[in-house]
Amino acid sequence: MTVCHPPMHTTFMRRIGKIAAIAALSFAYTAPARAQSLPNRLSDDEFWRLIGDLSEAGGYFRSDNFVSNETTFQYVVPELQKSHASGGVYLGVGPDQNFTYIVALKPRMAFITDIRRQNMLEHLMYKAVIELSPTRADFVALLFSRPKPAGLSDTTGAPGLMQAFLAAPSDSVLYRKNLATIKDQLVTRHRFALTADDLSSITYVYDAFFNAGPDLTYSFASGRQGRAGYFGRRMPSYAELMTESDALGMHRSYLATEDNYRTLRDLEVSNLIVPIVGDFAGDMALKAVGAYLKQHSATVTALSLPAGGRLEAILCQCGDAAARRKERFYSCRVQLHGIPRSLVRHSGSALDDDALADPRRAQGRRRRKDPDVLRRHPTLDCSGSPT
Repeated sequence: MTVCHPPMHTTFMRRIGKIAAIAALSFAYTAPARAQSLPNRLSDDEFWRLIGDLSEAGGYFRSDNFVSNETTFQYVVPELQKSHASGGVYLGVGPDQNFTYIVALKPRMAFITDIRRQNMLEHLMYKAVIELSPTRADFVALLFSRPKPAGLSDTTGAPGLMQAFLAAPSDSVLYRKNLATIKDQLVTRHRFALTADDLSSITYVYDAFFNAGPDLTYSFASGRQGRAGYFGRRMPSYAELMTESDALGMHRSYLATEDNYRTLRDLEVSNLIVPIVGDFAGDMALKAVGAYLKQHSATVTALSLPAGGRLEAILCQCGDAAARRKERFYSCRVQLHGIPRSLVRHSGSALDDDALADPRRAQGRRRRKDPDVLRRHPTLDCSGSPT
C-alpha cells in the first residue's frame, strides 16, 4: 500500500462530483448541532466495561478481513470534511480503514463494530501498537516487526514510508519480543480481562502482520485457521491502502502525515475508539450504542459501512427471515440519534428508496441495476432527511 496503484477508470474520474464523492465507499449524515456530554477520556475500567456492555456474542464471517479490500474509500474524504464539523460520534465497521475516516472527521468518540470478535481483538492489538509508538515509523516498525529504516523523518510521505518498510527485512526475534510487549500493554498496563482464547486470537492476527508484512491483504491466510476468502480477485495490500489518495491525488490515510497519526493516537490513548462485537442486524449492539449515546446527549454524525459488507447483504435479500433481519436493522438504526430512517440508499445494484424506507415492501422485489458509474463500487450512501 513507488507502491503501485490500480488503474483509474476515466469515466469515473470525469464524473467524480458531489454525489460520487459522498457515495464512494461510505455514507454519512451530518446531525444537527447539539450539546454533547461525551467524556474527554475513559478510564481503562470504563473502556473495558463498555466493550462488554455493548457487545454481542461473536459470529462468523467468511474471511479474516485483516485489512480493507476497498481502494477508493479516500475519495469521499474531501466531501465529508466540507459537510462535517469535528466532534460528534463516528460509527464504523471492520478493520483499520476506519482510522482514515476518524482522522479526517475528528469525532469526539468512535465505535467500531463487527460480527467477528477477532475484529475487536485486532483493534485492541492496534490500540497497543499505537500507544507504544510515538511516530508513524515507530508504529509501522512495531506492527510488522521490522527494524526502522534510516532516513525517515516527520515529513516523509506515506509512499516513502511504505517503500522503506517493504524493503526492510522481517525479524523473528523482534516479533517475539513485540508480541510479548503488546500483550503486556493490554493485560498488565490496561488490565483488560482477555481470555486465553482472546490472547491466542491476537497472536494469530499479529502472526499474519508479521508473515505478510506490508503486503498483507484482506484475503491473506496465515496457515493455521485462516479463511481464504475472496481469492478470486487481487486484493490491495496494506501498503497500497496506506498510499492510496483521493480523486485529486492527495494522500489522506492515517499514515499520510504525522498530524493524522497524532490525531489517531490521542484518541487511542484516551480510550475513545471503542471496538465492539455486534451484527448490524442483530438484537443488541446497535441498540446498546444508541442507549449510551442517549445517556450522554450525543449523536452519531458519521456512519461508515464497506461496500459489499454484511448490511448490503441484509438489505438486498428477500423472504420472511430476511425481512425480519431488515426490521431489526431499522429498529436499531432509528435509535442511533441523528440518523434519519430514510437515509440509506444502495448505489449500484440497489433496492429503491421506498423499499428501504419500509423493508417489508422489499419482499419479492427484484434488485434493479443502476446504470450509474458507481455500480463498480456498490455502497450505502446518505440520502433523504429526518422523518
